[in-house]
Amino acid sequence: MSKSPSNREAAGTAAGAASAEQILRRLEWTVIRRLDGAIHGNYRTLFRGFGLDLADLREYQYHDDVRHIDWNVTARLGTPYVREYHEDREVTAWFLLDLSPSLDFGSGEVRKRSVSAEFVAVLARLLTRHGNRVGALFYGERVDTLIPARSGRRHVLHILHRMRARPEPTESRATNLEDFLRNAFRFIPRRSLVFLVSDFISVPGWTEALARLAQRHEVVAVRLYDPLEMELPDLGLVLVRDAETGEPLFVDTHSRGFRKRFAAAASRRETELRAALQRAGVDCLELCTDTQLLDAILRFADLRKRRSLLACGGGAPRHLAAGATA
Repeated sequence: MSKSPSNREAAGTAAGAASAEQILRRLEWTVIRRLDGAIHGNYRTLFRGFGLDLADLREYQYHDDVRHIDWNVTARLGTPYVREYHEDREVTAWFLLDLSPSLDFGSGEVRKRSVSAEFVAVLARLLTRHGNRVGALFYGERVDTLIPARSGRRHVLHILHRMRARPEPTESRATNLEDFLRNAFRFIPRRSLVFLVSDFISVPGWTEALARLAQRHEVVAVRLYDPLEMELPDLGLVLVRDAETGEPLFVDTHSRGFRKRFAAAASRRETELRAALQRAGVDCLELCTDTQLLDAILRFADLRKRRSLLACGGGAPRHLAAGATA
């Protein structure tokens, strides 16, 4: 027989649900309504459905994607023909959420964990509003939570509440994104839209696993960071703690040489991360703790639209081409 929850546990659950409701309601008024038209107005460009049925054939026209040319028909008729498809616009999206201790860092009022929760709330609600399904896979000390893909506002609230109601970690260990990604490959059988939300503070070796995941799914890397991770101010002697391992360390931020070495190491880490994502073949949306979520998503959406236009034969309109090269 299962035990009924205590009054304290029930109160905590109710408080967490109320908090998730407040977050989602605020985002629906401030972000989601403004993003809805911008993103879903170009739904096929940004988040394509994955069921394609051949609808018709027609003669090739300027700006058509050359990948859609039917070479057998073209050879028979002596004129280029392209295939047209009916696209299934329903998308199943998965959020792979790195919820390791390093996400608790934030040099201002906002932590990386809060940015992660707001991003998930916004994108999940945008997708479910249009009948799509979303699911989530959580990684803390290991892969510990699987939330099946469903639709509806209540399901988004459930994911958000589960993100916020997680217990404190019982041990400190380095994040292993490779293990996370290999588990995701097993848990998500059908081709889906996948958001990997992480600060990418991990033991190395995850690039191959991400590339394998991107071969099956459309993957977007959502990178979380804080300005203090890029450059240290002069704060004198400071006690810092490794959020992943818990190891404490005194650092002298008054030393100009130390600050330069820190900035150089951060720059190398940035270069290596971007190269790894490029090798894996995934797009990257960067979210900083001191920037507006709405602005970051709109910039990313604009870049995706421009790249889609440039990928089609013939290039983009002149005003967009100029902007892409600026």
